[in-house]
Amino acid sequence: MIAFISNYITFKTNRTYKNNICQLHCQSLNDNDIEARKIKEEAERRKQQAERNRMQKQMKIDRLNAIPEDAEAGTVEEFMYKDGVKEILEKLDNDLVGLVPVKSRVREIAALLVVDKLRRNLGLDTSVPSLHMCFTGAPGTGKTTVAMRMGQILQRMGYCRSGHLVVATRDDLVGQYVGHTAPKTKEVIKKAMGGVLLIDEAYYLYNASNDRDYGQESIEILLNVMEENREDLVVVLAGYKDRMDKFFSFIPGMSSRVGNHIEFPNYEAEELLSIAKVMCRDLEYEMSKDAEPIFFEYIKKRMTMPYFSNARTVRNAVDRARMRAAIRLFNQATSGNSNGLVSKKQLMTLEKEDFVSVEELIARGDNAIVE
Repeated sequence: MIAFISNYITFKTNRTYKNNICQLHCQSLNDNDIEARKIKEEAERRKQQAERNRMQKQMKIDRLNAIPEDAEAGTVEEFMYKDGVKEILEKLDNDLVGLVPVKSRVREIAALLVVDKLRRNLGLDTSVPSLHMCFTGAPGTGKTTVAMRMGQILQRMGYCRSGHLVVATRDDLVGQYVGHTAPKTKEVIKKAMGGVLLIDEAYYLYNASNDRDYGQESIEILLNVMEENREDLVVVLAGYKDRMDKFFSFIPGMSSRVGNHIEFPNYEAEELLSIAKVMCRDLEYEMSKDAEPIFFEYIKKRMTMPYFSNARTVRNAVDRARMRAAIRLFNQATSGNSNGLVSKKQLMTLEKEDFVSVEELIARGDNAIVE
């Protein structure tokens, strides 16, 4: 009886083992069939994709052949005027004195966009060019103004939705503790989407002496956005040329994403005098003829002193002149022998005594921060 039971158990065990082997074999065959089917499906998908690509290419060729050689896509002038690009370029000329190389480069970029639109009108292949930029130069040379006008041009040409300008520095992008940088950077990027993000003194984002600096995280986010969202955001990096060159040497990925480099030269004294006149005009003031040589000599001296900032220094000098003019007119009107009346001409004219003279500047010392 015991032998019978033992033989029965052995029989059942062998049968179960054989069944398991059979099931494993069947499973293996099924797996092989599935893998073979996947390979076949992938090969078929690639074949279909290749056929679609071939057909699309042929359609482009047929479409190009169907376009007469003398077909007109429109005139450059028409696009410049209709899209408002001409108006913005004229504003740039009006807003900025000098800076001929900068204006020429902006016109080149505008020309590329206009021609790209003409090509699109005829159905020719177009691709969004790399519009990320690097502006190098000293403070007060017009970088922010040019970035604002570039945003307006890109918006008019359909390369960004709104064309607004968001200006940021390291403090706006980099956090103070772990987990703080990413939200700050993404919030600024979110505000700039559809327009232009100008990062002033961008080299401060990278700290070569500290590999744990949180700025690196911000840079990585920016690199990703510049690549993935280049059709909806233009990033402009700004700062001194030597420092920007060093920054790009540390972050080669950033350099490869920036296709347009524009250098902003310092203004000459004559140009700064013209800028002062433009600022006075925009504020509905007029610089008297006697005041012009006083300001010219002042600005020549000021250019040799610390903390000089080109157009910003001029703006501060004009604001100081307005303040002194207001004090002068108030004192005249309230003096005992005055009738208290002030004329329109007096209210609109900045006289020579309203501007800081070279003598005053020298008396205050070379290290004095004076406008």
